Amino acid sequence: MPASVPADVAKALQFNEPAPASLSADEKHAYDQLDFFYKHGLGYANKMANRPQTLYGIQDSPIGLAAWMLDHDGTSLALITRVFNGESEGLTRDDILDNVTLYWLTGTATSSARLYWESKLAFFAPKGITIPVAISAFPDELYQAPQSWVEKAYPNLIHYNKLNKGGHFAAWEQPQVFAEELRASFKTLR
Repeated sequence: MPASVPADVAKALQFNEPAPASLSADEKHAYDQLDFFYKHGLGYANKMANRPQTLYGIQDSPIGLAAWMLDHDGTSLALITRVFNGESEGLTRDDILDNVTLYWLTGTATSSARLYWESKLAFFAPKGITIPVAISAFPDELYQAPQSWVEKAYPNLIHYNKLNKGGHFAAWEQPQVFAEELRASFKTLR
């Protein structure tokens, strides 16, 4: 989820304005994904950012924890549903249950939400990062960052790849593809 949304796009989204007319097809797709996220998917982040302490209830119930984690966002839920329906998606049922179990046994579900509470930065705005950066743009991420936005946001971009599969939790969902992207990304820095 690279922070690469230009200010004019962020403003249009914030004020529920139409997308800027100058957007390319990739940029318009990203705009539409962000528009959907802000209207239908931001609830979990708002809850963790504003009242993480109310999430302590998920520390008391493995079923509550599973529900909270599995329904993180609509795209992830659809992926997990396909896995439980027997489709091959890079994850297995055991991978999903292992992930929930890891949070349950370590008691880290609530503390993992504190990142949202502690961060005061705009979700998707560029952060002024100047070190070498590699971006793997997964289609089912909250938004698939267009190369044009990424190049402006990261002046020291060393790798960009637009992928065909993967989402918000790409390292978990598509571990082989993610590992290949890491190798390709940092090959020039070896």
